[in-house]
Amino acid sequence: MTLERLAERWELKWGKDRFKARLAEGRPPAWGVPAGVERPHLALLRPQTFYNDAGRSVGPARGAFKLPLERVLVVHDEIDLPFGEIRTRLGGGLAGNNGLKSIKAALGGDGFMRVRVGVGRPDSTDPEIVAAYVLARFAEGEQEVQGLVDGAADAVARAVLEDPSETESQS
Repeated sequence: MTLERLAERWELKWGKDRFKARLAEGRPPAWGVPAGVERPHLALLRPQTFYNDAGRSVGPARGAFKLPLERVLVVHDEIDLPFGEIRTRLGGGLAGNNGLKSIKAALGGDGFMRVRVGVGRPDSTDPEIVAAYVLARFAEGEQEVQGLVDGAADAVARAVLEDPSETESQS
């Protein structure tokens, strides 16, 4: 949902599938970039693999775009953050997230940027209940979900278009 919002904001069109993913790329409009910042070439990658195997998509894309590890940004849901909380950071632990483990393995390190989108945690630690919770539709109302998506898109935009060292924040 966050990538869809960013594609709309940055007027990027989803093109043909590449890297086992949907890909939108191009430069954002001048009005979508802070003053004094050059309009970068951006690529939004929506892996079409299973989440736990996202590295099979992200790794080859990074290689094709010749990106330094710290310029790869991964947006992911985070059950260890309350719904609505968003945190951005460079590197860090994987907190048992199998999708991030796959990406780390494919990228050769964990020094990539992350935007962690808090979705809350169910009242159970049972893996089946947790998996069902993460895969289910949001229980929150449409307005709250849209606020979360907008906040995550804002965090990605700050991380991509501003100095990444200034983006280690929470919303």
